[in-house]
Amino acid sequence: MTEIADNVLGERPAVDRVLEQSLRDLDIPPRPLIIDRITAEMGSASPNLRYVGQLISVDVSLAAGLIKTANSPYFGFRNRARSVHEALLMLGLDVTSRAVAAISLRQALPNNGQLERFWGASAQIAVLSSWLAQQTANPRLHAGDAYTYGLFRDCGIAVLLIRLPAYRQTLESANANTDLGFTAVEQQDFRTDHAMVGCLLAQNWWLPEEICLAIRHHHDRSAIDFFDSGLPASSRYLVAASQTAEHIVQQLTGGSRTQEWSKLGSSCLRLLRLAASDLPELYRGAEAVLATVD
Repeated sequence: MTEIADNVLGERPAVDRVLEQSLRDLDIPPRPLIIDRITAEMGSASPNLRYVGQLISVDVSLAAGLIKTANSPYFGFRNRARSVHEALLMLGLDVTSRAVAAISLRQALPNNGQLERFWGASAQIAVLSSWLAQQTANPRLHAGDAYTYGLFRDCGIAVLLIRLPAYRQTLESANANTDLGFTAVEQQDFRTDHAMVGCLLAQNWWLPEEICLAIRHHHDRSAIDFFDSGLPASSRYLVAASQTAEHIVQQLTGGSRTQEWSKLGSSCLRLLRLAASDLPELYRGAEAVLATVD
């Protein structure tokens, strides 16, 4: 998919082949076997939910994570899931497969204090992205996709933090830079960036193409600004929702600040058909949404 995406967006595949080799050297977490098995079951004429539930139940932490996901206030189910099978019935196979991917990603990366904060911020952005999708009622922006995208959008940062000790300083520089694009700062130091790493991981983990492309180009203003950029409309809307969600999180929590809203904010608001004057009302509504994220 990577070369296809590059051809669509007018980039040079030869350069990407060099980058892909360097990314392989980073040891991107391999796709868990359970994702293959669930995907195969989803592709069958009559998916066997009980079999999928058995696959998930083998991994105690995965099973607990799925039940916790189903019982999250975000989904708002009246009844609480007490088993993997009940969680699967409540969530459905598609949402379950993406939840399994998100839980597996956290399992695949070492657990430390910094990544715990990272996953917490990702969860907040994911929930708010989904909420914004519902608020804007854009037929090309689906709440479930926005949620999944929010969880995976910056997964490349987590990989680079673990694989490259020097990346922490680069990340701080990219967050603070008011002139260069975020990924341009990363490219200066490592000849790659978290958007490329995240896209390749999402691609390898069989996430939908529009999500992979949105991860790849979420710091590229020209790609989200212009209809003729080649980036699918659904990907552009995902970027807009998540960037707006991140801005809201930063405003409400005082968390890690970046310069990305000053670079991309106007484009995101335009895509979502929002005005800057709409933001105070969104801040108020988002406070209640963030209260549901544990």
